[in-house]
Amino acid sequence: MSELTDVWFRRFRRVAQPRLRLVCLPHAGGAASMFRTWPQWLPDDVELLGACYPGRQDRLGDPCVTEMAVLADALTGALLPLAEQPLALFGHSMGASVAFEVAHRLEHRHGVVPGVVFVSGQQPPARYRNSQAHLRGDEGLLAEVDRLGGDGTRFLDSPEMRELLMPAIRGDFALMGNYRPDPGLRIGAPVEAWVGDADCDVTVEETRAWAEATTGPFGLRVFSGDHFYLTSGTGTEELALRVNERLSPAAAGTP
Repeated sequence: MSELTDVWFRRFRRVAQPRLRLVCLPHAGGAASMFRTWPQWLPDDVELLGACYPGRQDRLGDPCVTEMAVLADALTGALLPLAEQPLALFGHSMGASVAFEVAHRLEHRHGVVPGVVFVSGQQPPARYRNSQAHLRGDEGLLAEVDRLGGDGTRFLDSPEMRELLMPAIRGDFALMGNYRPDPGLRIGAPVEAWVGDADCDVTVEETRAWAEATTGPFGLRVFSGDHFYLTSGTGTEELALRVNERLSPAAAGTP
């Protein structure tokens, strides 16, 4: 990988000759490490990379990005050296919006169409509702994080961890609060839109509307769980196995 690619992505499985690369984009306040266990459930010929946004983990000293266009442009540029092999993108919550914006840039600026784009726990551009939690101070942000749920909220009970994590949470929620997607954007890649059946932030009907954001094939899957269905209980394994299923060479439309 190039130096720029190394900055923006963590490779959790290295494959000498990958059939495709799965690039995963975390939620607001999240980190690449949330995908570190996925290799055990993925096809052996799929290379796995997690996006490392600024302001967390080993990029703790880098200023957070608060504009979607800046983040999507940077990630797109960092992905281009990897585009000699087919790409698939997976994004959850904020990461789903980022994945869609990156997919649009790859296709319309560089002629690279991902084999599939997984969008999880997020409204599509035409239905997007931007949160104003970033305008309510840290207490408002913490209340929003608590409302959305997920195992990660327990780390915020520690003052030390809260001090470490809050810059990324502030930056990411500001990014999503500032985000004004073009409702007319379309990509040619197949889209798989996934959601938890008890998600307090995204409805199944809103998730189904991702079909309007692609001119390619569309699939909808509803999982058991809340907004963070993919990190609770056996949710990670179930979701990763479904990704495996979709990326299998036998799957229709697989690159």
